Amino acid sequence: MTAPPVIRVPMPVGPKLAIMQVGSIPPHFYRYLYEQVGKPHHWMMRRSLNDEQLAGALHRPETQIEVLYVDGAPAGFFELDLFAVPESVEIVYFGLIPDFQGRGLARFFLSAAIFAAWSHDPGKVTIHTNTLDSPRALQIYQKMGFVPVAWSEEDVVPWI
Repeated sequence: MTAPPVIRVPMPVGPKLAIMQVGSIPPHFYRYLYEQVGKPHHWMMRRSLNDEQLAGALHRPETQIEVLYVDGAPAGFFELDLFAVPESVEIVYFGLIPDFQGRGLARFFLSAAIFAAWSHDPGKVTIHTNTLDSPRALQIYQKMGFVPVAWSEEDVVPWI
């Protein structure tokens, strides 16, 4: 995405929603979010890190994590990598816990992630998806303004 969206997706009506930026996320809470959101999609980058390695990655000034709460319960998170600012911001992780999928929250929450990324005034915002993500992931990313630019093949270790 090389330009910010014109319109932000409005907050859905109904449940009480809050998006909170986490300043210094405890590794155990991050592991909970990472597993709940990522296990169905076999996320792997952070699975093998010990607490010290994970804290090092999470507590860098270039890492921004925000958590979506629905009626007080954590419902999903996104993580931004700001390392390449001002050239780009990457939405490294984005997703909802399965219990909160199908409630009309994804577009709103993705919009929040996109606007959070653009708040750093990068030249572009990137996000990755794969065939193990939700079948609708690529569709929603494209509807929000992302354009596919590349593809690759990788081996994935199943999350058992």
